[in-house]
Amino acid sequence: MSLRLVWIFWVITRYRLDTLIPLERLHWLPRLIFILSPLRLFPVGQRSRGERLRLALETLGPIFVKFGQMLSTRRDLLPHDIADELKRLQDRVPPFPGKVAEALVEKELDMPLTRAFAEFDTRPLASASVAQVHAARLHGGEEVVVKIIRPGIERVMRQDIALLYRVARLLQRVPEARRLRPVEVVADYESTLFDELDLHREAANTSQLKRNFKDSPLLYVPGIHWPLTHRRVMVQERIHGIPVADLDALRAQGTDLRKLAERGVEIFFTQVFRDNFFHADMHPGNIFVANGKPYDPQYIAIDCGIVGSLTREDQDYLARNLLAFFRQDYYEVAALHIESGWVGEGTRANEFAAAIRTVCEPILEKPLKDISFGQVLLGLFQTARRFNMEVQPQLVLLQKTLLNIEGLGRQLYPDLDLWSTAKPYLERWMKERAGPRGLWDSLSRQAPELARQLPELPVLAHQALNRAELEHKQRRRQAEALASMRRHLSHAARGARRLRLGLLLLALALAWQPLWGWATMQPWPVLLAAALGVLLLAWH
Repeated sequence: MSLRLVWIFWVITRYRLDTLIPLERLHWLPRLIFILSPLRLFPVGQRSRGERLRLALETLGPIFVKFGQMLSTRRDLLPHDIADELKRLQDRVPPFPGKVAEALVEKELDMPLTRAFAEFDTRPLASASVAQVHAARLHGGEEVVVKIIRPGIERVMRQDIALLYRVARLLQRVPEARRLRPVEVVADYESTLFDELDLHREAANTSQLKRNFKDSPLLYVPGIHWPLTHRRVMVQERIHGIPVADLDALRAQGTDLRKLAERGVEIFFTQVFRDNFFHADMHPGNIFVANGKPYDPQYIAIDCGIVGSLTREDQDYLARNLLAFFRQDYYEVAALHIESGWVGEGTRANEFAAAIRTVCEPILEKPLKDISFGQVLLGLFQTARRFNMEVQPQLVLLQKTLLNIEGLGRQLYPDLDLWSTAKPYLERWMKERAGPRGLWDSLSRQAPELARQLPELPVLAHQALNRAELEHKQRRRQAEALASMRRHLSHAARGARRLRLGLLLLALALAWQPLWGWATMQPWPVLLAAALGVLLLAWH
């Protein structure tokens, strides 16, 4: 761990990433620390700031590369020179040698390469943070791509995840950061990240997504060649399309960019609400546009290593929240947050609604080019801090995907109105979910279980009545036992009082004669006190 920290610090120093920090925006103390930092003794070199950042992320490994990929989709938040360099992280990470790729494939498939493929190109088509892709041809003539996990990547990823856990546990001790639930977020990210190393899982995700969009004009998903797919090697149908970020090529074929952008939003909401299964790594390197369909554009999705889903409850709350945002019903948004448990039950809905209104009102009813969801989320997080709102780890992937969709939409058609595109879809989904069709679908899903339990209903009813009667008898016995205990305790308390009083009277009688003598007064009071004391002791 300590060696990894030293390495990270060395990479930061080597590429002088400290120069990317805007010192003029810092408080005077951290600004002074950076000015006096020994990092300034190292030369910056001839490389641009964007190139230095990209090279540093590539050197540090897959977790840092993925962070750079996510940043590359948000050109609205980055200077153009940095965004252009980070775009290279989507599919142009430095590859490992072709001979190594051949050896890895042969080892994983347990057969010679010539037996598995008629042709195999040792030059990679694309190279990303976790794997790289090679073109190949099967003996049957089908064109395929072969995805191969990078050698030794798991060890580096475990080191970085361990480092993230250490940082998260430190943050957990800070009251302000505790509501962000950093350890749970890192745990969720760890699970998602290591799922990418199992290409069997990615192949299964790809098949599911393909089935969800079978014969759809919106999205095409290439098929999997299962006989040659293993844990660290996956063979998939090769597609020929235009990278979604290649705007010049899209314009050259006359693509309707507005329709393309709107379909991207529709695909996202269809995955989240209709299928409850969404592609959660939708950066431009994984998205293509089909050739030859300029007026009816169709997306092509690859790399389904990271997918997400929600519970039915989170689906409902999310849809109702979004609709309330679209309608600018901030009280409903606040009430839903309280009802779902995303904020504390003691939160006053009207105060929370007023705070949300302050953040959201200035940005609604504007074209996408004038809206930054990153700034909206930041404002909402600052608002939520006042109300002790906790981050929901199950929604982090969804938020990341939504940010990717926004970044993609900004590139394709900056005037896209996300609200008017998504609102009709959500209203239709909620109507279907809560209407007769939704009720019928729910009954249809539960019909096999209901049919199985129907003959058992009399027995189940009899068992329920027996349990209720048994519980009633147990409660009655417990009440009688408690009443008996109270009586015994009351009797014991009265006995203790009689014992104390008897001992007191007897002690006074015994002490009377030595203190006062018999000659001073009649002896009968002393004798009476002694007799009462003896009686009380005997009664006890």
